[in-house]
Amino acid sequence: MIKREDLLSLEMYARRRDQLRAEVMAHRKRRTVHLGEHLTLLFEDQRTILYQVQEMLRIERIFEEAGIQGELDAYNPLVPDGGNWKATMLVEYPDAEERRRMLARLKGVERRVWVQVGAGARVYAIADEDLERENEEKTSAVHFLRFELAPEAREELRRGATLTVGVDHPAYTASLAVGPGIRASLLADLA
Repeated sequence: MIKREDLLSLEMYARRRDQLRAEVMAHRKRRTVHLGEHLTLLFEDQRTILYQVQEMLRIERIFEEAGIQGELDAYNPLVPDGGNWKATMLVEYPDAEERRRMLARLKGVERRVWVQVGAGARVYAIADEDLERENEEKTSAVHFLRFELAPEAREELRRGATLTVGVDHPAYTASLAVGPGIRASLLADLA
């Protein structure tokens, strides 16, 4: 959880922003999983969310305590709690017409994304707990996912079990055995 004392002042952040941005982008690369050509999972952690909060405070020029607390309240639910992973899922189609068509076909995709530890059962994402991002016509291009891992799965990962991430929607399927760099970064999230 990010606390008020974790934040830099707007002035200090402005001075360090370029360096912090470069560090966070490099860190985020080690936490990004591409499922096929059109679906990306950005696994969040305290560092990535702290950066998001700092950016929002800067962009909106928020410096009053109530506004700062509002941003913390909005973003803290995206920080993993030691027993789960949280990810921002992006559905990416560069062409606007294709994107519109595919978002209609991909309704429910956010509930068909999964992680699997070793030969264990797939753990499907709990999607969009803050608000519904799908309507009768289409799904959203951005979703927030939570993967709750059982203590046994976390222990298996610590002992070296493989980690696979995938999606099994009727209109989009893909899976990927996560490489050692991303696996190590995600393992660090688990208490």
